[in-house]
Amino acid sequence: MSAFFIATVTVKNTEKFQEYAVKSKETFDAVGAEVIARGKHSGNLVGHAQHQAAALVKFSDLDSLDSWYNSDAYQALIPLRDEAADFTITKYVMPET
Repeated sequence: MSAFFIATVTVKNTEKFQEYAVKSKETFDAVGAEVIARGKHSGNLVGHAQHQAAALVKFSDLDSLDSWYNSDAYQALIPLRDEAADFTITKYVMPET
């Protein structure tokens, strides 16, 4: 069953965020994850949002997503991530049809 995460982001340091984006993409590529979409917030249809941007990243399954997040390669990026932006990262599984 495929899994994905949605990250919502408010950038604190543009230069560090760009560095984080490049390095995190390398960790996705290493495990076969795919950036499905990313974009800037442009308004709300319902509810409230405080973030500036969002990204959707797909993994082959939930174990792969969890392994990626807990990997040494990604864990090493967390201090940079936290300096670069405020994140909310939420994971989901895709139902089998």
